[in-house]
Amino acid sequence: MRALRAMFTTVLLVVAGLAARGEDGYEAWLRYRPIDDPARLEYCRTYCREIVISSPSREWDAATRELVRGLSGLLDRRVAVLGAPTQSGAVILLVKRSDLSLLSVDERERVRIAEGFIILSTQVEGKSVTVISAETQRGLLYGVFHFLRLVATGEPLEGLSISQQPAMPLRMINHWDNLNGVVERGYAGRSIFRWDQLPIGDSRYTDYARMLASVGINAIAVNNVNAAVEVLRSDMLEKAAVLAEHFREYGITLYLSVNFASPMRLGGLSTADPADPAVQGWWKAKAAEIYRLIPDFGGFLVKANSEGQPGPLDYGRTHAEGANMLGRALAPHGGSVIWRAFVYNPRMADRAMESYREFAPLDGRFDANVAVQIKNGPIDFQIREPVHPLFGQLARTNTVLELQITQEYTGRSTHLVYLVPTWKEVLDFDTYTAGRGTTVSRVIAGRVFPYRICGMAGVSNVGQERNWTGHHFAAANLYGYGRLAWDPELSAESIAEEWARLTWGNDPVVVRTVVDMLLPSAAIYEKYTSPLGVGVLCNGNHYDPRPASREYFHHADGLGVGFDRTRRSGSGYTQQYHAVNTRRFDSRATCPEELLLFFHHVPYTYRLKSGKTVIQHIYDTHYEGVEEARGLLEKWLALEGRVNPQRHREVRLRLEAQIAHAEKWREEING
Repeated sequence: MRALRAMFTTVLLVVAGLAARGEDGYEAWLRYRPIDDPARLEYCRTYCREIVISSPSREWDAATRELVRGLSGLLDRRVAVLGAPTQSGAVILLVKRSDLSLLSVDERERVRIAEGFIILSTQVEGKSVTVISAETQRGLLYGVFHFLRLVATGEPLEGLSISQQPAMPLRMINHWDNLNGVVERGYAGRSIFRWDQLPIGDSRYTDYARMLASVGINAIAVNNVNAAVEVLRSDMLEKAAVLAEHFREYGITLYLSVNFASPMRLGGLSTADPADPAVQGWWKAKAAEIYRLIPDFGGFLVKANSEGQPGPLDYGRTHAEGANMLGRALAPHGGSVIWRAFVYNPRMADRAMESYREFAPLDGRFDANVAVQIKNGPIDFQIREPVHPLFGQLARTNTVLELQITQEYTGRSTHLVYLVPTWKEVLDFDTYTAGRGTTVSRVIAGRVFPYRICGMAGVSNVGQERNWTGHHFAAANLYGYGRLAWDPELSAESIAEEWARLTWGNDPVVVRTVVDMLLPSAAIYEKYTSPLGVGVLCNGNHYDPRPASREYFHHADGLGVGFDRTRRSGSGYTQQYHAVNTRRFDSRATCPEELLLFFHHVPYTYRLKSGKTVIQHIYDTHYEGVEEARGLLEKWLALEGRVNPQRHREVRLRLEAQIAHAEKWREEING
C-alpha cells in the first residue's frame, strides 16, 4: 500500500501540473480535464469512488498509474487507492488468475483472452463495483484506457458487460526517422527519437508510448526503412535498448529497420549474399547481440531491392531467400521479419504491376516467422487508388497491410485530410480470393488463411512539434489508425466523434462541427487535386501540382486522359485481381467512377453517370473543392470562444494555408 500511495502522489502532481498549464495539444486525446457538466461529474464520481488494486505488481504499474491519473483528472478529486473494496462504486483491477475468485464462474471464463479485457458491472462482497480484468499486461492497459474513454466521452457506466480483443494480432507503427533526426515524409518537425542524446531517456518517449497504447498499438519500428547501417552498431543498440524500456512498459515491442548490406558496410564482409555462410553467421551473431540487450526484441523491418536499396536480387536470390535468411537468424530468439513488398522498376510500362509479379510466385516460400508488408494500393499512398491485388493472393504467406498516417501525398500537415474513410474502403474491399466476403480486413486479421503474423502497419506522422502531428487535426489520423487496427468494424464517424470528444471536449456544438469537418475532408482534397483516380499529379516534393511532369501516370494527350490497364487494350494489370474484380474494373460501365482514370484511358468527352463529360467534371470538382475547403474554415471560425484560443488560432492558420494551396491546384489543373 505504501507503494500505491507514493505512486498516487506522483500522479496527482502530474495532473495538477497539466491543469495549471494552458492547452497546446501535447496531451492529444489523453487530456483528462475535469468533467464540466455537474450532473455528469456527480454521476461518474458515484461509479468511481475508489480504485482497488487486488495484487500490486510492477508488471501492472502502467495500467494502475493510468487509471489513477485519468480518474483524478476527470473527476477533479483524489480517488483513494486501496487493496480491497470498502464501498459500492469501486473500480477494481484484477490482474491474476487467483483474483478471479471474486467473479462468478461464467464471468471468470470471459477473462481468458490473450490481449483482450473485460469491463464488468458486478457485485463483490455485496458491493456494486466495476471490474477491469485481463490476463496480460497489454490487456489490462487496454481495458483501463477503454474505461477512461467511456468516462471521458459521456458513455454510461452502469450495467457494463464489455469483452473485447483486438482484431489484428500485429498493430504496428513504422517510423521513417533517420538517425540524424530528419524524418523522411515527416511534417511535424524533427524525430522524437534523439539518438544523439540516448541512452539518456526522455519523458516524451513515455508519453508517446501512452498515446500509442491507448489505441492498442503493440509494436513500433523506430527508424527509417531506408535504413542506415549504423543502427546495428553496438553503441546504437545500447541506445535502442533504452527506447525498448520506455515502450515495453506500455506493451509495445521494439523493431528495427535494417539495411540488407549491413554485413558488408558494417561487418566488413565482401558480400551480403544470403546464401553465403559468412553472411548468415554475421546476422546470427548480430541477432544474438540484440537479444542480449533487448530480450523481447520484435525483429527486423526490411526494404530491399526498392528505390536503390540493396537486397537479395543483387545476388540472383529471391525476396523469399533474403527474408528467410534474416528470419532464421531471429527464429531462435522468437523474432520475426517484416519484408516490404514495395518494389518497382521505373522503366516498366506499368509500375503498378511489379509488386504482384515479384511476390505472387513466391507464395509459400517464406518461412513462418516472415511476413510480407503490402501497401494499401499498387502505386504509392495516393488519395485514391485501387486496393493492392496481392491481398488475398498470398494464401501461404503471412501478410501485413501498410497504411500511411503521415500525409506524404495528401497535403502534408497543412491540409485537413481525415484518412479513416479511405482506410475503411481498403479494409472493406472484397478480394473474392476465398469466396464472397474475403475482405482485406479478414485476410490481414488471419481469419481467411492460417497466418502466424498478420495485421496492420502505419507510417507515423509524429514529430517533435509540441502537438505531436503539426496540424492539430492530423492527430485524428493517428488515433483513427489505432482504433481501426483494434476493430476494423468501427465506422469513420464513430471514430471521429470519439476523437473529437477526447481532444476538444464534450461541447455538442464543438463535437458536431469537428466531425462535420473531418468526414468530408478526404473527398474535398480529392476534388481539388486528382479526381477520378488519376493520381500522382504532384511534382517531386509530392505536394505541389505539376501534371505536365507526370504524363507517365495520367497519359493525357490531345484526345483523352487516363491509364489503360485493361486486359484487351491496356497493360493487363486488371488480371492481377480475382476474376470478379477483373471484370468489374475492365469495363467502363462497371468500373467505379472514382477509379475510372486509373483503369481506363477515355476521351475528354466521355460522359459520366452525372451526365457531365470527364473534362467538365475535372474542371468543376477543382472549383467545388476550393469552395468546400473554404467551408471548413467557416465552420472552424464559428467555434471561436468554444475551444482553446491557442489551438483555435493554430488550426485557423492551417486552414487558411490549405485554401491558398487548393487554389494553386485549381489554377494549375484548370489553367
